[in-house]
Amino acid sequence: MNFKHLLKPLFFLVALALFTSCNREFTKLQKSGTTESKYTAAIKYYNEADYFHAGLLFDEITPLLKGDSTAEKSQFYNAYCNYYQGQFQLSSYLFKTFYATYANSPYAEEAFYMHAYSMFKDSPKFNLDQSSTLTAIDALQTFINTFPKSQYAESCTQNLIDLRERLERKAYEKAVLYYNTSGVTIANYKAAVITIDNFKREFPDSRYNEELGYIQVKSEFELAENSFFRRQHERYEKAIKFHEAFVDAYPSSSYAKEMAKIYEEAQAALAKVIEQEEEIERLKEEAAERRLKNAEAAKEEALLTPKLK
Repeated sequence: MNFKHLLKPLFFLVALALFTSCNREFTKLQKSGTTESKYTAAIKYYNEADYFHAGLLFDEITPLLKGDSTAEKSQFYNAYCNYYQGQFQLSSYLFKTFYATYANSPYAEEAFYMHAYSMFKDSPKFNLDQSSTLTAIDALQTFINTFPKSQYAESCTQNLIDLRERLERKAYEKAVLYYNTSGVTIANYKAAVITIDNFKREFPDSRYNEELGYIQVKSEFELAENSFFRRQHERYEKAIKFHEAFVDAYPSSSYAKEMAKIYEEAQAALAKVIEQEEEIERLKEEAAERRLKNAEAAKEEALLTPKLK
């Protein structure tokens, strides 16, 4: 007779019985166990990687162990319990609190590092808000400054590189988004130009700078094309200057052909604008001369006309 079909339900029942028994023992420990027995059990759970139950017990007994020799270890392990359960904000706080409380502890340096590393782990992907990334960068840099020769310094440096790359990617995507949505509002051309200027200052060695330089020239040129006449002279000149700076920085760029076309169009458009400006000035001067002549003629006529008595 084949009993294989009975094994799976049997294993489930055994596992359920063990879980229920263990849970019953844990509940009993919580209700009637001493602080010492709870501490011993918490360490046992922790060593068995049962961070959930260990954390529950450490949370309960840590406030009761103040001044006790086990208080330091309890607080340190509790921070790790939260870290291993993915509660990075809480673990960061607990590690920081541990360092502040036990600055001379043999665990102090590790706790400081884990405070910063928990913040690193909590940092979001590049396409989300990066406020916590900036905080994590500050924490990691503070650790390196405080413990420059630490065994964790190299790891911190790599984490900093990772976080700065997220900020770099976020800033890059923001600039590109402004350009791609410039058809919605002309203001986005201007926003793209400004954002790219800021990006270049913040990330001078970025691999995105060539592409963004190209986008900046296009944005300024198209901004000039869509501007009121009174702003076109300035903006065409700016597009030409951006192009010249781009060519100096990237003489063999893959964008060279298209950039040369934009440059020629910008120069031709600027020459036309200058011509129109000169014509407007000429017409203004002629109008001013006519007004002056008319005023002089009116004055002369007034002198020749007899005054009425």
